[in-house]
Amino acid sequence: MLAESQDEEEIIARVAALDIGKAELVCCVRLPAEGNRKKRLQEVSTHSTMTRSLGDLANRLVDLGIERVVMEATSDYWKPVFYLLEAHGLEPWLVNARDVRHLPGRPKTDVLDSVWLCKVAERQMLRPSFVPPAPVRRVRDLTRYRIDLVGTRTAEKNRVEKLLEDACIKLSVVASDIFGVSGREMMAALVAGEHDPKVLAQLARSVMRNKITQLEEAFTGRFDDHHRFLLARMLARIDGIDVDIAAVDEQIEAQLAPFASAAERLDEIPGIGPVAAAIVIAEIGVDMSRFLAAGHLCSWAKFSPGISSSAGKTKGNGSSGHGNRYLARVLGEAAVIVGRTQTFLGER
Repeated sequence: MLAESQDEEEIIARVAALDIGKAELVCCVRLPAEGNRKKRLQEVSTHSTMTRSLGDLANRLVDLGIERVVMEATSDYWKPVFYLLEAHGLEPWLVNARDVRHLPGRPKTDVLDSVWLCKVAERQMLRPSFVPPAPVRRVRDLTRYRIDLVGTRTAEKNRVEKLLEDACIKLSVVASDIFGVSGREMMAALVAGEHDPKVLAQLARSVMRNKITQLEEAFTGRFDDHHRFLLARMLARIDGIDVDIAAVDEQIEAQLAPFASAAERLDEIPGIGPVAAAIVIAEIGVDMSRFLAAGHLCSWAKFSPGISSSAGKTKGNGSSGHGNRYLARVLGEAAVIVGRTQTFLGER
């Protein structure tokens, strides 16, 4: 038997939505009309993304009593807007553009996008993306920059190996790490103008001295002034990056001080070291109340395969999708390391 439903639409009374571009943004504000609870007032305006203009917009939103400001994650253009609104005491929400599906056939303009986003937001049909607090954001900036520096250094080391191969210097065949103490001294001697394979081989240290004969063969090549010039530049760049990484490490340690206890607990896990602990904290923060359970965190990080079934049959390939690549990378490295240990996690 059909019964009458008394559903009432629960909407956010005062809401704003932003369609953000590089130079300007479009803001749509929706408020309740005076004397008529069912009618809504709407205002659409365009603003520059310069700081002064954003400050004026934030002050107006505060004066209007806006309860929530919603914006899409558009490149990095959302960051200054989000941080400034947050500093003014507003509640900004960053939402995934995938969750704001445009209706088929609806015209696509910045104004219509902001209005559509505002209407969807006021009906509470969106979920906010995770944006960590300012102290965690500072650690994240540092850890991500460190990862980029390490990647740049690795690329430069690969260029050095290719350069030596071009000069018929087979150092990488004999030495597992050509940038160890022995390898660096040998390359420094090459840059200084030394070409005698026997002299270069005698620079070997420790266990490398067991390979003197192989090293003499490896240094029999055609290393000329052209290679020497390039090798000097490459080694200087690697040394410069090493200095930058050391400076960033010091800054990470300083910024990580408020989260020292969490970092120490993470460091106790096999496979997780100080650097990995800093990256984990930078990517997920320390406030786990944002995630309802451990499974929600795994799903957010895209480590849980998606489920798609119909008529009793599972569809799709069960992929987890693309998640936080920085978190996935450090946990993947930790898994490889712990897999080599004689621990419970290693057995798993």
